[in-house]
Amino acid sequence: MPLPCSPLNPYNTRAMSNPRFAIAILAAGKGTRLKSKLPKVLHRIAGRPLLSHVVHAASTIVAPSDIFCIIGHEADRVRAEIAPLGTEFIEQREQNGTGHALMQCREALAAYDHVLVLSGDVPLMRPETIASVRDFHTARGAAMTILTAEPPDPFGYGRIVRRTVHGVSSDQVEAIVEQKQLTPEQEDIGEINSGIYAFDVRELFARIDQLSTDNPHGEFYLTQIAGILQRDGKHVLALRTPNASEVLGVNTRRELAHLDSILRERKTRELMDNGVTIFKPETVLIDAGVSIGADTVIEPFVQLLGETSIGEDCLIRSYSVLTNTQVADGVRVNQGTIAEESCVERGAIIGPYARLRQGSEIGPEAHVGNFVETKKTKLARGAKANHLTYLGDAEIGERANIGAGTITCNYDGVNKHKTIIGARAFIGSDTTLVAPVRVGDGAYVGAASCITKDIPDDSLGLTRPQLVIREGWALEKRAKLEAAKEKK
Repeated sequence: MPLPCSPLNPYNTRAMSNPRFAIAILAAGKGTRLKSKLPKVLHRIAGRPLLSHVVHAASTIVAPSDIFCIIGHEADRVRAEIAPLGTEFIEQREQNGTGHALMQCREALAAYDHVLVLSGDVPLMRPETIASVRDFHTARGAAMTILTAEPPDPFGYGRIVRRTVHGVSSDQVEAIVEQKQLTPEQEDIGEINSGIYAFDVRELFARIDQLSTDNPHGEFYLTQIAGILQRDGKHVLALRTPNASEVLGVNTRRELAHLDSILRERKTRELMDNGVTIFKPETVLIDAGVSIGADTVIEPFVQLLGETSIGEDCLIRSYSVLTNTQVADGVRVNQGTIAEESCVERGAIIGPYARLRQGSEIGPEAHVGNFVETKKTKLARGAKANHLTYLGDAEIGERANIGAGTITCNYDGVNKHKTIIGARAFIGSDTTLVAPVRVGDGAYVGAASCITKDIPDDSLGLTRPQLVIREGWALEKRAKLEAAKEKK
């Protein structure tokens, strides 16, 4: 039996102590105005595809398995990109409007009480806003809730006409009027339909087949559901978001860049509010997936990309670029360092102008200095490679010292091979280590050596030829050159 009307239940709604919510994300469109071979929802801002931003926000409200991405154009490509996030997918093979998209979800949503409908090209939506729509929708017992906004310029958007009760504008929607149908009086309305909705699933699918294609584009639109529900005496309500930028979508490259700047500014503010110092934040590039601990300092012109994480009390100096790199507490990354898919442990010092390639693991208090490149290399605690060195496919033991100009020759033209350098080993400058090869614990390698065999622990490896000194040779050489010059 429905509950009677009361201040806590103003509309005759069925009681649901724990309603089950799904989220459907409209992501089937092509995005013609972007003039791109890439599906619209896979264009990136702040380091993630547009659709990924929406999924991340939705995943804070419901489990990923309760999120249904409605895909169409380049469906396989979209699925491959988003699948790691754990969502479900529904294919809209023929893109025939937003209403048609929801028609494809009838079976998938049958087990749910309510569905929130989001847009895959509206990436600024915050979890708090999605939650407010959910809570408003259930608390008011609405059949349909429309998230609205008041942008600076509402031209082109459908306007929300609210019902007036006793001379006061209410939460109930009287009509959604498209731009071309606005009367002179309605043109002053600034409240727009964002295209974000919540529906009572039972009420939605009881009427979705009544949608019509009688419109200029010949498509089924969800906005028509509002009128159908109102005709049947169901409650269609509006909830206005205080931040109009959240409902901005992407149709052009300019809009893509604009939303990217908004997200990045939001990210830097969030980090600074949580104790991170960012000098000249307008110059840094920090992706949405980045995390940074308190009391870390980020200097101008730094780029922190992908899912990079940085601990507390770090210093990231100017012009460094870190991609999907994990940095522990108390690390100093000096100017111009490039790191990707790497890990740097507590107290290490990197750079300036170092490059950590994929698979580099820099241990606690280790040093990787200027113009040193590492790839799939582990430096243990306190190991140092301070100058002009390439370390590829190598393991460097604790407190080992790698001299300037050292190279691990890890590639034989077909396969990669490993170099192992033991703890406390000392590698002299300009050494070439031809892998596979091992330098033992505590061993020394003389400068300018080419090492092709293993060196035992606490031994010396030396391959340079014996030094020859000829006294007076230079004087004789110069005299001959001068004599030859006079003859000419």
